[in-house]
Amino acid sequence: MTKTPYVLDASALLAALFDEPGADRVEEVLPGARMSTVNFSEVVAKLSERGRAGDDTLRILAELDIVVCDFDRNQAEAAGRLRKATRSAGLSLGDRACLALAAAIGGTAVTADRSWGSLSLDVTVEVVR
Repeated sequence: MTKTPYVLDASALLAALFDEPGADRVEEVLPGARMSTVNFSEVVAKLSERGRAGDDTLRILAELDIVVCDFDRNQAEAAGRLRKATRSAGLSLGDRACLALAAAIGGTAVTADRSWGSLSLDVTVEVVR
């Protein structure tokens, strides 16, 4: 039996890194989880904003067992098509990149953003808080 892949939104990984609500669940799915390059960039930016030095940030992220997946043309198109269905919940391009990757690989999108719970999509979503 193949394990369903988990795809992390930036909010989920940041919850784990900052020991926020939902961190325990994110840590459970972290080994081997996937993340779009778009969401990875968001995490790097947020760590930088919070004063982490560049090399320190990259070292911390490199130690995690996360597969960072390129945001390709197909995912870009899928994320664009998700705009209409997610606009009312205020999802960003990064949020839609996470959903597009999850859809592309048949995975579960993991987020700490509660607004995702109100969406009706063809992608499995797990809200960790």
